[in-house]
Amino acid sequence: MTNGSILLVEDNPDDQKLTLRALKKNNITNDVVVAHDGAEALDYLFGTGGHAGRDVRNRPALVLLDLKLPKIDGLSVLARIRSDERTKTVPVVVLTSSAEEQDLLKSYELGVNSYVRKPVDFLEFVDAARQLGVYWLILNQQAPVRQG
Repeated sequence: MTNGSILLVEDNPDDQKLTLRALKKNNITNDVVVAHDGAEALDYLFGTGGHAGRDVRNRPALVLLDLKLPKIDGLSVLARIRSDERTKTVPVVVLTSSAEEQDLLKSYELGVNSYVRKPVDFLEFVDAARQLGVYWLILNQQAPVRQG
């Protein structure tokens, strides 16, 4: 697919494995960087903390973002991504088990590109991962990175 990496922001080890397996099963070969909480995701995106010195011009092609995260929740991560010139155009897909209408509404108010409920069934999850990969990594035209 594309060269860009995928930033998977997920604290549940089982959901991490499931997502990685589903991506692999669909031949999505992009590097996947896993952040285990919201703070780690922001450190990766902005080259701070444990990711100090990382070239932040190398943006992810896609962020898969869970909402229920330790340290900094997913909605706060999304708000920070959208409020910064360097990351505001990075595609963000909320991938969550939350069925709360408030989470859905707030995600779109904050500028999420897509909101996907995690299917419980593995085969449905694999199909959802395939569709996400095809759309966001192949079909979607990303905004170019602004220099300066």
